[in-house]
Amino acid sequence: MENNNDPVSLARATLATAQHKSLLFTRPGFLIRRLHQIHSALFLEETREFGVTPVQYSLLTALSQHGEMEQGTLALEIGLERTSVAEVIPRLQERGLIERRQAPQDKRVKRVRLTRKGRNLVNKMAPAVQRAHDRSLDPLPPEERDLFMLKLIQLVEASHAPSAVPLRLRARKGGEEK
Repeated sequence: MENNNDPVSLARATLATAQHKSLLFTRPGFLIRRLHQIHSALFLEETREFGVTPVQYSLLTALSQHGEMEQGTLALEIGLERTSVAEVIPRLQERGLIERRQAPQDKRVKRVRLTRKGRNLVNKMAPAVQRAHDRSLDPLPPEERDLFMLKLIQLVEASHAPSAVPLRLRARKGGEEK
């Protein structure tokens, strides 16, 4: 017999109650998609004045953290297909937030870097973006937020499949993909 005061038993009972309310609460994909929609709405609400989408901000953040990157490596870093990144880059370039140039060793390879204006925007947006992140986690008790983030990281890292776009830099030699 289960101990109803045990945290695991309590969690199972609470989950069963939620799942009884809606069959959709038994589906991780549904919950992940809904949480993404909710977070995206909060992000856009907090950052409206900057006119930057969550995907654009991810790209700018990756460049801010890693410096100049090859477009393909950038796509891997933010978990997007190369073609999606290739569609986002011109919009940011038109706004003067990034620069793109051909790699000297291979004219087919495009390298991307933040401009000073791009770095300033990332820094200026940081408080608004943090508010969006905080608002996304606000419903959780403070003592559970780090564990929730760790579980998200664990799911993303463990679920890497060759057919999915990875969210980590591949091992590189001399700054380029192996």
